[in-house]
Amino acid sequence: MTGPAVAIRDLEKLYGPVPALDRLNLDIVPGEFILLAGPNGAGKSTLLKTLALLVRPNAGSIHLFGEDARRGDRTGLRRRIGLLSHQTFLYDHLTGSENLVFFGRLYGLEDPQGTAREAIRAIGLEGRGDDEVRTYSRGMQQRLAIARAFLHRPDLLLLDEPFTGLDADGSDRLEAHLRAVRDGGRTCVLATHDLPAALRLARRVVVLAAGGILADRPAAALPAAELEALVRAAARPGRGAPHPGMGAARPDAGPGARP
Repeated sequence: MTGPAVAIRDLEKLYGPVPALDRLNLDIVPGEFILLAGPNGAGKSTLLKTLALLVRPNAGSIHLFGEDARRGDRTGLRRRIGLLSHQTFLYDHLTGSENLVFFGRLYGLEDPQGTAREAIRAIGLEGRGDDEVRTYSRGMQQRLAIARAFLHRPDLLLLDEPFTGLDADGSDRLEAHLRAVRDGGRTCVLATHDLPAALRLARRVVVLAAGGILADRPAAALPAAELEALVRAAARPGRGAPHPGMGAARPDAGPGARP
């Protein structure tokens, strides 16, 4: 692609009278790895679900891979996206392997069984792949949900708190997967409160506050302590984007900003 993988213009999503996203503008170039930071209620999950085409915005536009997400082939676009959200999207009555085979077929993989076996091994669930998901611990379900999101090698990965429930081994495996995604040139947006782990991976940091963009900087220029201070500032009552309604109009705007 010559243009952005994601182009967001004046994006607005309302829940009742409250804007979860407030005329937000953002460009993400192909292969970029972004840490999406901010306090609870800043709009991170809503933005990821909107990019995943699960939530329809009230206003504004999204172009994914150059295609208008509202008017284009939404089914085709969804096949290019991998989403990990607070919901696992797993079927409790199926085994771990059956879940992955099902999603592999849904995504049209040539060898869903073989891909599922490799994914089970990669996430450290050998010996439990033939057990029903209802018997899994929360951490094991999170591992399987991660495998589901990565299964079809999506062009765009959208990850919402992926480290939740993982033990040390699971976190290490996930970080290795994400490093491979970054180094392989795939596009990723990672929302997490685990800032140190995310900063080891991200190339760019976007901080949300009240549905707007408070800061947009290269990760290398943003120490962990400063990022944590920005997130605390964003959590203060009444704190939003510096210019109300203009989510990307900021003095420290990065390459994805639009005045």
